Amino acid sequence: MKLGDMATASVAGQRWTAVLILLVLGVFSLPVTAFFFDGEGSENWIIPVAVLVMAVLGAVVGSLLPGVAGPDATQQRGALIGAVVGVLMLVLGIVVFFLLLSGFDGA
Repeated sequence: MKLGDMATASVAGQRWTAVLILLVLGVFSLPVTAFFFDGEGSENWIIPVAVLVMAVLGAVVGSLLPGVAGPDATQQRGALIGAVVGVLMLVLGIVVFFLLLSGFDGA
């Protein structure tokens, strides 16, 4: 095994781990946010708060696993890319949650 092989495997592992964590958080973030903000006058805050929460969680995951941003990524770049991936996983999580809730026949 060459010297760079372990680093590449570690980056790939960090990337897939971060995406999987953010996908699971994305699936649950909208229902959890809706639970807390589904009241009279606060229902308009559900989606903005869910986006903010996923951006923050994505930044945390990205800073802990900077490999999500590439092999030479700094912790700050990992946080930035993690925030973007977190918001994207929120969108994908909403689609997955909708399909699980209504099934393919209801979609």
